Amino acid sequence: MKKLINDPQQVVAESVAGFALAHSDLVTMSQDPDALFVSRAGGAVPGKVGLVSGGGSGHEPLHAGFVGVGMLDAAVPGAVFTSPTPDPIQAATKAADGGAGVLHIVKNYTGDVLNFETAAELAEMDDITVKTVVVNDDVAVQDSLYTAGRRGVAGTVLVEKIAGAAAERGDDLEKVHEIATRVNAGVRSMGVALTACTVPHAGKPSFDLGEDEIEIGIGIHGEPGRERIPAASADEITGHLLTAVADDLQVTSGDKLLLMVNGMGGTPASELYIVYGRARAMLEERGATVERSLVGNYVTSLEMQGASVTVLRLDDELTDLYDAPVVTTALRWGA
Repeated sequence: MKKLINDPQQVVAESVAGFALAHSDLVTMSQDPDALFVSRAGGAVPGKVGLVSGGGSGHEPLHAGFVGVGMLDAAVPGAVFTSPTPDPIQAATKAADGGAGVLHIVKNYTGDVLNFETAAELAEMDDITVKTVVVNDDVAVQDSLYTAGRRGVAGTVLVEKIAGAAAERGDDLEKVHEIATRVNAGVRSMGVALTACTVPHAGKPSFDLGEDEIEIGIGIHGEPGRERIPAASADEITGHLLTAVADDLQVTSGDKLLLMVNGMGGTPASELYIVYGRARAMLEERGATVERSLVGNYVTSLEMQGASVTVLRLDDELTDLYDAPVVTTALRWGA
C-alpha cells in the first residue's frame, strides 16, 4: 500500500484539519476531537434553515467540500467508509441551527440512517426541530450489504445543492424538506468500477476484480453491483449505466434533465467527458433535453477507477435553485 498518510488510524482527523486550514475563509473545524465536524465559517445564519449531512470518509469532496453559502451548514465525517456516531452529528446539528430548524440529508446506509435518527432525537431534546430526507438514488441493487432499499450515491450532491439554495433564499423547514424530497424522487444514479480501492486501515484492496473485469452497478464502498463483465469500451459501459438510469426514471421525450458524470477518484477528466458525451447522446435520442451538466469528482471512493452517471428530472423551480449562487470548496458559481 502506497499512500500519503502517517498513521492509518488518524487519516480522517489529519485530513479534516488540513482541509479546515486550507479553506478557513469558508469553513471551520470543531475543536472537540470526539465530536469531529466541519461547519460554515461565521456560524449558523440566524433565521435560516440549517442543512447537515455526513457519512463515512473516503468520498471527498462529499460532504465537507459542500459546506458553505448555498449548500450545507455542517458536515460530519466518520472514519473511512464508516458512519459517524450520533454525538458529532448532534453537535453539528446544534452548530447549524439558526433558529429555523435543521434538515438532515442522509445517504441510505443502515449506519448513517440509524445514527442520524438518534442524533435528531437528541437535537429535539435541545428544542431543535429536525426533518430528514434519506437519499436513495442508486438503481443498481435493492437491499445491498449495507442498506435496506437503494443506496444513496452521487445524487446526494444535487439534493444538497438544491435544498441548500432553498434554505438560502429563506424557505421554511417544511418547504426545504419538500424541495429535498422532490429532488430525491426525481434523481437516479448508477456506477461502474474498473479497479478496487484500498482502505488505509485495511491495507489491501476492498474487493477482487480481475485484470479484464469491470463491476457494473458498484457501490461507493465497493459493494457488489448488478453484474461483473469483461472490460468494454466507454460507449458500451455508458450504455449499461445510462439505460438502467433512464429506464428507472422513465425518461421520455420532452423531459428537461440535469446530467451528472461523477468520477470515483482515480479516473481522468478526459475519460469522464467521453462518458458524458455518450450519455448525453443517449438521452437526446430519447427526445429529452439536457439543460444542465456537472462533470468531475464529487462523490469518490478513494482512488477507485470508475464513474457514475446521474440524471435528475428538472422543473423551473429546481432549475432556478440549481443555478442559484453557491460558494463552497467543491462547487462555486454565481457569486
